[in-house]
Amino acid sequence: MAAHGSKLVIYAALAGNSLIALTKFSAAAYTGSSAMFSEAIHSLVDTGNQGLLLFGLHRANRPPDAKFPFGYGREVYFWSFVVAILLFAVGSGFSLYEGVHKVMDPHPIENVMVNYFVLGGAILFEAGAWIVAAREFNKTRKGRPIFKTVLEAKDPSIITVLLEDSAAMLGLIAALVGIWLGQVTGNPIYDGVASIVIGGILALAAIFLAVETKGLLIGEAAHPEVTSALERIIAMQPSVIRTNEILTTHIGPTDVLITVSLDFKDSADSAEVERAVSEIESKIKKAYPAVTRIFIEAQNWQAHRRAL
Repeated sequence: MAAHGSKLVIYAALAGNSLIALTKFSAAAYTGSSAMFSEAIHSLVDTGNQGLLLFGLHRANRPPDAKFPFGYGREVYFWSFVVAILLFAVGSGFSLYEGVHKVMDPHPIENVMVNYFVLGGAILFEAGAWIVAAREFNKTRKGRPIFKTVLEAKDPSIITVLLEDSAAMLGLIAALVGIWLGQVTGNPIYDGVASIVIGGILALAAIFLAVETKGLLIGEAAHPEVTSALERIIAMQPSVIRTNEILTTHIGPTDVLITVSLDFKDSADSAEVERAVSEIESKIKKAYPAVTRIFIEAQNWQAHRRAL
């Protein structure tokens, strides 16, 4: 279900950005606007990024094999990180270069009304894609604050598209303001300044996305509520006297790996230990379907401490 939602968001953004990029490039060539050219580059980069995200989702769905026994779920994180790099290097880099070039060598914009028409249409397209992404994002919030949900998100594809669409809306506003100021003042330097602002917006979005994706690539823990639920389930087992350690990590957006070390009563026989292990595994997987793998070891607490 989560994967379906992610793909829906990406397809919506891909369709919108493809059309917008073509329109912006045509308008930039026709009017000579630096801000419009930066916006065209932005949309082109976004289109390529969404293609990379779809590729990452496809690769992540491959079944586990001997070389990667836990599957390929983290491919989504890798390609999201690549998206952040492209957004920074290509999107932001080209926009900043074009803006500085226009500021140093300003020239008036021709047929300015074409820019207004294209940017207005682009805002409508981007708003539609943003609404689709926001709806999917809100399904994951569960009443939590927006920023906290973003920081705790384990599926970077929806966050990436939502962030790109938000940056696109801000960039379009910056382009509109820059072109308008250039028109009313007769000073084309504002067009270049708008391009620099767009580059700055893209750089900030890329840095934020890179930082968030980095944690998932390294191996971010599952949400604390998963650990708390597991502790409650373990506490219900009469044969367990101590939880030595619980380690969790996301190996995919909806794929959590858990390892647990438990100290059982000395009087517990092998059958009792097996029943407890099976019950713990069954209950946590039922409560949290994202928990696909859980490994439980029986170990004396003192021996566990010595092994650390």
